[in-house]
Amino acid sequence: MTMPSFLRATPAGAAQITLSSRTALGARVGRAVCSALVLAAPLALALPGSSAMAQAARASTAAAAAPEYGPPNGTLVIAGGGNLQGTGIMERFIELAGGPGARIVVVPTAGGNRDSKGALMKYDEADILKSWRARGLTNVHMLHTHDPAVANTEAFASTLQGATGVWFNGGRQWNIVDSYAKTRTYDAFHAVLARGGVIGGSSAGATIQGEYLVRGAVSGSDVMMSPEPEHQDAFRFLRRTAIDQHIDTRNRWNDLAPVMTKFPNLLGIGLSEGTAIVVRGDIFEVIGRGKVAVHDNTRKRTPGDSAYFTLSATDRYDMKSRQTIMPAGAARDRK
Repeated sequence: MTMPSFLRATPAGAAQITLSSRTALGARVGRAVCSALVLAAPLALALPGSSAMAQAARASTAAAAAPEYGPPNGTLVIAGGGNLQGTGIMERFIELAGGPGARIVVVPTAGGNRDSKGALMKYDEADILKSWRARGLTNVHMLHTHDPAVANTEAFASTLQGATGVWFNGGRQWNIVDSYAKTRTYDAFHAVLARGGVIGGSSAGATIQGEYLVRGAVSGSDVMMSPEPEHQDAFRFLRRTAIDQHIDTRNRWNDLAPVMTKFPNLLGIGLSEGTAIVVRGDIFEVIGRGKVAVHDNTRKRTPGDSAYFTLSATDRYDMKSRQTIMPAGAARDRK
């Protein structure tokens, strides 16, 4: 299998380095850097050029605080498919986008670019946006093309200008890749986050947000790891992750296992239907009615332990430290 781009660029053998060893090394380096900065600070203030040294220290601190998983700005809402009514997921997304008057763009492309006979599929904007307008949204728009050449034009991507929310509908995630990967529209999606907006999606619209594209094979959604190189990279809104969906209703709880074996540096996230994670920086919160399965190769396990552990609504998880954030006074029981 051809490695996805996030591993192809590494030196030979780097794909076998586990996140735990990298984390331990990073922690040692981080402690050394912090100690050096503390010891150097008084001297820097007394020496010529101390302003430049102070700026360098601030830059180092900022780099250390930068998210490794989630976007530096903006928020992600990543839902596991199914009926989202009554879960609060859509309400949270709309709130994060700025409310009913916010400019929200809905992308139905995962539903298919061509039908079973090869004919181009057409989407009726009124039908796609009906449920959104029923919620009182007044500035909601559809964005779709089957043609990446069109998606690479400023005219097409301009629909995303000023948008504070983007939602990816469900279907097959490779259709989204075929239409928008490596285009101006792809860049415009990321720009929504850069200016503090929110990107959300359900089912295929969840998986597209990770780094590795789970179930990206054209042959069928039962194939976890696509043999097609062009269908192995997702859109990297949530970096260093592989995201699966429908894990409860389709018994996919441990389907991420081969992905985690092949790419042990990734964090695997499996989402139940009617369930979502809300991501800010390196921390996510679980909302909705079901469970989230977390596959973490750095977690200590004994023979017979499950390859994953589960989180439920209101639980919070730090992806960078690989730790569940427990409420004050609560016992830690998931790590």
